[in-house]
Amino acid sequence: MRILVVGAGATGGYFGARLAQAGQDVTFLLREKRALAVQEHGLTVHSPHGDFHFQPTVLQASQLTGPYDLILLTVKSFGLEAAMKDIAPVVGEQTMILPVLNGMKHMETLSLRFGEHALIGGLCKINATLDAEGHIHQMTPMHQIFYGELSGDKSERILRVDQAFQNAGFEAFLSETIISDLWEKWLLLSSFGAITCTMRGNIGQVASAPGGKEFALGIVNEALTTMKAFGYAERAAAVAKTKEAVTDKNSQQTSSMYRDMTQGNTVEADQIVGDLVERAIRVGIQVPLLQAAYTHLCVYQLTRKSA
Repeated sequence: MRILVVGAGATGGYFGARLAQAGQDVTFLLREKRALAVQEHGLTVHSPHGDFHFQPTVLQASQLTGPYDLILLTVKSFGLEAAMKDIAPVVGEQTMILPVLNGMKHMETLSLRFGEHALIGGLCKINATLDAEGHIHQMTPMHQIFYGELSGDKSERILRVDQAFQNAGFEAFLSETIISDLWEKWLLLSSFGAITCTMRGNIGQVASAPGGKEFALGIVNEALTTMKAFGYAERAAAVAKTKEAVTDKNSQQTSSMYRDMTQGNTVEADQIVGDLVERAIRVGIQVPLLQAAYTHLCVYQLTRKSA
């Protein structure tokens, strides 16, 4: 199976490296600056499961020849348009596109561009980051990736993906409920992002502050109400787990968006929180806490651009 990994940040770099290490035919599609750096220095992964370094196959968009069997799309959501333009020439009739982006908006965008048949639902759970030298640091042992047909079917093609991902050095799960999984990942991600970015602290700090638990649960409930209006069939256990996670006074967890903010980077405000606010407005749901969080993020973005 020819696999194209789009992006070699903390997510794409990690899972792509593991697949290559396991013997899969993996090529990385990177922008010029990152491509040159990786070609010169290779990819280094620091992990609780063991550090390793390897020299990957790296191409830029103009060098691609296709089609590829599987495209693992790992860019930030604000890089999606550019990524779609880059991969378009190597998306064949049988190519599968597996995005592990945040939120849900990208699923509609990709479907409109390449057709729903090309899409496989996917999400990952990993706490990793890049350092100044471009090394990937996996900060906790968790390294999971979930994938499945949007219909829930166990098709021949998704079984080929499953075969490639099993025993590749991370936990791989073939899901028959990937749409529900995607909603629930978004619920957790948007809640963590809105809570930690607005309050400028980790989950435990917010939960320990006066009114912190109420604020966190208010965020979750607004997001949940909005998602249910757009088709999420609530699974009680998953929602309870999210509410427990955002009110844990002992938790030192933040969110990737909070880490990006504290480092002065662009954040996925529109995709993670803004899309929820827009959906709520569309159907007349009041989400004052999410709206405040989104406004806060937008002010940060404007301040960052003017700096």
